[in-house]
Amino acid sequence: MNDRAQRRIDARMLDIAARLASRARGDVEPDPLVGCVVGRVRGDEVEILGAGHHRRFGEAHAEVEALRDCQARGADATGATAWVTLEPCAHFGKTPPCVNALLEARVGEVVIARRDPHVEAAGGYEKLTAAGVRVRFTDASANAIHVSDPFIHRLQEKRPWVIAKWAQSIDGRIATRTGESKWISNDRSRLDVHRLRSRVDAILTGIGTVLKDDPMLTARDVRCVRRTARRIVVDPRLETPVECKLVQSAQAAPVEIWCAEGVAPEKARPFEERGVDVIASPVIGDRIDLRRCLERLSTEREATNVLVEAGAGLLGALFQADLIDEVRAYVAPMLVTDREAMSPGQSAVVDSLSDVARFELAETRRFGDDVRLRYRRLSNAGD
Repeated sequence: MNDRAQRRIDARMLDIAARLASRARGDVEPDPLVGCVVGRVRGDEVEILGAGHHRRFGEAHAEVEALRDCQARGADATGATAWVTLEPCAHFGKTPPCVNALLEARVGEVVIARRDPHVEAAGGYEKLTAAGVRVRFTDASANAIHVSDPFIHRLQEKRPWVIAKWAQSIDGRIATRTGESKWISNDRSRLDVHRLRSRVDAILTGIGTVLKDDPMLTARDVRCVRRTARRIVVDPRLETPVECKLVQSAQAAPVEIWCAEGVAPEKARPFEERGVDVIASPVIGDRIDLRRCLERLSTEREATNVLVEAGAGLLGALFQADLIDEVRAYVAPMLVTDREAMSPGQSAVVDSLSDVARFELAETRRFGDDVRLRYRRLSNAGD
């Protein structure tokens, strides 16, 4: 088989593996999303013998699931190829090493989209090759590479994967000059946001949004809430109203407020009495040090994915600090055409296009007349 045909097969199988892996978003974190397909190449086609994905934190990994699927179908994996989105683990953790399962099944080849940088879990490549199994790494499937972005990002950067979400007009406005933004997006777009809320570890907003909109930031009208997100308010002077919806619902879903170090303890007491965690946070100038707060969220809460639902102030501060990893922009079929209307970020002064943050388009999807554009930051693309 020539290289071009091989690459087409690898791309097709790894795309399937990536789609399988994505099914468990919100169920496996802080573990990685991983998918696996086992098949036998026959000419330019593949007979799929089994497929699986890591379904839930602490449960069987993708390779084991795929091999179980082979058994359920009565298929023999001896000499077959396993396509997997992330390097199989080689250590005993919550489950036995995935490498052992592949070796016991006597697969002939393993094709991997991405190496595992985890110090304890890595080593699958070496163990497989030492046992005589052919191993190939390939970039044929961007989907297979990027499905584990949040996991690998958290390991390498020591902070969660940050997703900025907003709804905007065609000309890039998220609110009128008076702050009106309900509703730019349609019902279907808003339901998609609720699905996203149900799969992230935390939702970050600013005090300005709390004072203006009094949001709940919970996942509603969603068939399956996989994760109850921690709702976080960036509020340096602790101005959050005790009677706001977030504070009043703290017993139902966790709420955290990041205020500046030095805020009087008695000011925090009414919040703490209602079950709100008030975190005295380091500052840079008069702003919360968002990078250090996100790092703490990763280490203390094991947060992998954080969704930002905020106005231009907090969004701009996150962009300026280079802390946005993914953007989900819902573009509605309307024009505001007012230079004083609000754009997604308004905290930075940019004189040259060489100084701007750059992203790559990962996906487009329609929700009625709205279009969701999903972008990844270029610095996080690939290995």
